[in-house]
Amino acid sequence: MEDQAILDLFWTRNPKAPEALSGKYGTDCARVARAILSNQQDAEECVNDALLSAWKSMPPHRPEQLRAFVLKLTRYACLKRLREQSALKRGGGAVTLAYEELSECLSDGHELSERLEEQELASCINAFLGTLPKQERQVFVQRYFFFAPAAQIADSFGFREGKVR
Repeated sequence: MEDQAILDLFWTRNPKAPEALSGKYGTDCARVARAILSNQQDAEECVNDALLSAWKSMPPHRPEQLRAFVLKLTRYACLKRLREQSALKRGGGAVTLAYEELSECLSDGHELSERLEEQELASCINAFLGTLPKQERQVFVQRYFFFAPAAQIADSFGFREGKVR
């Protein structure tokens, strides 16, 4: 199914929309989640969280690049899960639990200043990537967006692991 057709499903609030999104990009999302998290069950839950986030954000948001959008949501869910696990290991968790209980009443957690910082960071990264040759850009994205291991990247591009690092 084409991205526009999937977006149309979301915009018409068709319950098949998350399933269609998962069918097209679920494997990519699972790969990203497994690269970030060491637990398969956590990875699956984060992919499901990303699909739910997509459902909640469309409409009003209509992403230009659906694949990048859902991968970003997956990455965000996984990194959030890592932070929560880290907080629990430090003996925290009470604040996280309280926020989860109030999640229906609170905003999405992104204040205006945070969003502006994210946009500025994205702008800087895009400017940097624009200066790189195509192959180096691809290596950067594989390493720092998909969290692919250096050895795997080196194998796929046909050069040594040291060059990736």
